[in-house]
Amino acid sequence: MPAKRQETTAHVHSPAIEDYLEQIHNLIEGKGYARVVDIAKNLGISQASVTNMIQKLDAEGFVVYERYRGVVLTDEGRKVGAEIARRHEVLTRLLAGFGLDPQTVHEDVEGMEHHISRQTLDVLTLLMEELEGNAVLMRKLRRKLAGLG
Repeated sequence: MPAKRQETTAHVHSPAIEDYLEQIHNLIEGKGYARVVDIAKNLGISQASVTNMIQKLDAEGFVVYERYRGVVLTDEGRKVGAEIARRHEVLTRLLAGFGLDPQTVHEDVEGMEHHISRQTLDVLTLLMEELEGNAVLMRKLRRKLAGLG
């Protein structure tokens, strides 16, 4: 009988919640703050929809929202946002390293980042780091990949 899968990261949040926390995390990292207008612009949705979700995230303890002042992540929100941003970054670097077009990378990462276990992410991180450190192997794999298409 196969060993029970041990999951060190629980995906207890919906993809929508993860997308919001990732956006808020990235905005704070990049600009020092996150506003509803910036979140709406980045996600391509209305400010009213963002405000509704932000109020939900506030009620669930992921953010502190003060109307007209912006959004701040709680400790739990920072933890989840950073983990999602890490998943996104690892998957993007791995796929982009093989020369896939940016639109394909973006679409695939958006789908995968919400459904990948910590264990699998650790494997992909190790693989990505080894490939990035071995230019000869990376060129060989890219040539093989080009021959498949």
